[in-house]
Amino acid sequence: MASLTVRLIKELMACMATDPKNAEIQEVQTAHRLRLARAWGIREGERILEIGCGQGDMTAVLAHLAGPEGFVHGIDIGPESYGAPFTLGQAADVLSASPLGGRIRMDFSTDVLSPELSFGKNTFDRVVLAHSSWYMDSRETLEQILKRAKEWAPKLSVAEWDVRIGNIGQYAHLLSVLIQAQLEAFKTDSMSNIRTMFAADDLREIARSAGWHISDEHVLTAERMQDGEWEAAYVLQNLEMDIVQLSGLPTALGPLLRSQQALLRDAAERHGIRPLDVFAFSAN
Repeated sequence: MASLTVRLIKELMACMATDPKNAEIQEVQTAHRLRLARAWGIREGERILEIGCGQGDMTAVLAHLAGPEGFVHGIDIGPESYGAPFTLGQAADVLSASPLGGRIRMDFSTDVLSPELSFGKNTFDRVVLAHSSWYMDSRETLEQILKRAKEWAPKLSVAEWDVRIGNIGQYAHLLSVLIQAQLEAFKTDSMSNIRTMFAADDLREIARSAGWHISDEHVLTAERMQDGEWEAAYVLQNLEMDIVQLSGLPTALGPLLRSQQALLRDAAERHGIRPLDVFAFSAN
């Protein structure tokens, strides 16, 4: 990374709740979101609604690029008490107290589809969903959210992991995603990272069905991102517990998932765990 970019990442991290022991992780995550925001062409002065803001990794980047005249309103369905090593509320408090705080608002326990949540037409210049679509409980939910977003802003920017693997090292990340998505299909309530897996074609179709016209697309590499390792570790450590705890699973599903877990373990040992690429697009 160029020295100016490295300096900017350090400045952004200083505005965020960062565990010194995990500073390298936060650096990688912040650099990735900066690349996303630049690919989308975020401009100074933009008013942005971020759906699924989490602990503010993307929020901070958007606020920086939007500048002093811009504004970022982050919303998330998770409660303030959710998250570790810092909760959503703790992370928001740190961001609010930082030099970026005056151009940021973060609301939690907020359902985008609630009738009580209403913004005026084109209140924002852009709606952003950065790695938040897989948290949705269904295709229908995501489409409804994007339909509402069409009322609130003239531009949409979305980024999600791209399941079209181009390197055998990405196979382990893909398998961990597929295994979790299959389990989630049988849950009635969940706060998992992966609830519904959308491929690039799915996201395109859902956006178009919601009334958006895609204007540009990008596939970005995520070489140093740790998410593939995290997802693979979760499946390898927790699959059996998840199978046991879920009642009503089809008899054949447990053995099928265990076989996929074995493939995941073998893939990780043979080829390592490389993160999937990221599919990003903007629409109007």
